[in-house]
Amino acid sequence: MLPQNWKRIIRALEVFYLTEKSITGYYRTGKRSEDFEFIQFGLQLDRSELYKNINDRVDNMIAEGLIDEVSSILAKGYDKKLNAFNTVGYKEIISYLEEEVSLDEAIDLIKRNTRHFAKRQMTWFKKDTRIKWFNIHEFTQLDKIAGEILRILK
Repeated sequence: MLPQNWKRIIRALEVFYLTEKSITGYYRTGKRSEDFEFIQFGLQLDRSELYKNINDRVDNMIAEGLIDEVSSILAKGYDKKLNAFNTVGYKEIISYLEEEVSLDEAIDLIKRNTRHFAKRQMTWFKKDTRIKWFNIHEFTQLDKIAGEILRILK
């Protein structure tokens, strides 16, 4: 069994393999100097519209065969405890396949957990003051978005 911090160990090995330095030695060398500037932009939807899109997407995933996909993967012998199965969608469908919840409950859980994930993402990105946010409906043409970008760059 791998130690609890196996992801960090793998990352440290990757750094050593690529740089021939320990991870602490690599980070001690300081930040790289960057000879460029960048600007970050984000697109926003109204929350109600975002949630409707999430719900529609989940319904589409179910219609397109998410249950069969999960069943097929599990049938190949993959352990349901794999990290890849600890994602929104897979874990709820596994609960359904194991008869812990009904299909309707699994679908509702996927929708709810996806909405919660989207909310956490927005909370995370809102803290980044470098991002210039645009409401997606304020711009109906790409040239308007490009004009706003150019205005900010000047």
